[in-house]
Amino acid sequence: MQWPFEVLIGLRYLRAKRRNGFISFISLISIVGIALGVAALIIVLSVMNGFQKEIRGRILSVASHVEISAFDGRLPQWQSMAKVAERDSHVLAAAPFVNGQGLFSAYGNVRGGMVRGIEPVLEDKVVDVGQHMLKGRLEALKPGSFGIVLGVELARQLNVGLGDKVTLFTPEGTVTPAGMIPRYKQFTVIGIFKVDMFEYDASLAMIHLQDAQVLSRMGDTVSGVRLKLDDPMLAPLVKANLQQALAQQAQVSDWTDTNANYFRAVQIEKRMMTIILTLIVAVAAFNLVSTLVMVVTDKQADIAILRTLGAAPSSIMKIFMIQGSVAGVSGTLAGVVGGVLVALNLDVIVPLIERVLGTKLLSSEVYMIDYLPSDVQLGDVSTITVIALLLALLATIYPSWRAARTQPAEALRYE
Repeated sequence: MQWPFEVLIGLRYLRAKRRNGFISFISLISIVGIALGVAALIIVLSVMNGFQKEIRGRILSVASHVEISAFDGRLPQWQSMAKVAERDSHVLAAAPFVNGQGLFSAYGNVRGGMVRGIEPVLEDKVVDVGQHMLKGRLEALKPGSFGIVLGVELARQLNVGLGDKVTLFTPEGTVTPAGMIPRYKQFTVIGIFKVDMFEYDASLAMIHLQDAQVLSRMGDTVSGVRLKLDDPMLAPLVKANLQQALAQQAQVSDWTDTNANYFRAVQIEKRMMTIILTLIVAVAAFNLVSTLVMVVTDKQADIAILRTLGAAPSSIMKIFMIQGSVAGVSGTLAGVVGGVLVALNLDVIVPLIERVLGTKLLSSEVYMIDYLPSDVQLGDVSTITVIALLLALLATIYPSWRAARTQPAEALRYE
């Protein structure tokens, strides 16, 4: 196969030697710059995708997909509302709950947290807490036994284990002649769970639904009903349908509402990081402009000779566009391969760095998780590749146009 002479000359100029070896070095720096920018963009976006996916999964292992709750905190006849919800084909299960706040006390340690009253059998169908039990079983919660299941961090802060006693103080007080006295009840620890999300591990406790109703004096009412869907991404649609079906009898929310600020912040951060790192790629790509301008200046005599031999200005332009494009494609491909390989192996690379530095890079108390997740998405990689190639192509236009305007007589005057 015979390549066009523009391609052959463009590739030859890319491998400049002898007196213009400095230009080759600058070309190499441009390629490396593009590769590093593309790799950084892929790695950062993959990590942010991984964080979003991991946190979403952990939130949904404890939080419900959709939640029906009362306007005044007390939902009567929750069974009928659960039946209405289960008519939706996307709803897999429903479970009642009673929510409350309290202070936990044990062995002189006091911690605040959230208390959730549940029906263990129904709850296990809605969320995956039962699969995250370190000690004990969720089914061990029995009505009237006043057992309690604690998050692992909450249990550690209270210094308790299975069989230990924990006193729970609730905001609802009892009015006496001596004034308001807080209500309290002693519970026995029958289980400890760990969902690897500090917010829940350090502040959530679960008791039986009937015990929570007794403690909160709610009678047969509950705080609401939690629903599990076949696809969590359909939660907004199911919420809208339920709001219409329940006709303002209760308020309906979904997991995107209760965690809206977090996911909105992640999306904004991801968007801003994309813009910032794309600018880095743009800077590296436009380094090709200076490289090609130097090549054009260095090759004035060659260009003039080609023009006198009959080469059209468009052919001269193609030569330098090919040279710049090859550099851009090389840098982009190297960056994509390197970025994807690093992103796919972060679970090995980050622990190695932590061992070398002797420190933990991520604290679960700050970042919710204590390792660096990664989720390489084809859409992100494709978008980054296209953007990098377009920027590299744009960077070749001006130097190539300048080369095409070279006048043979002027270029050869001093040769």
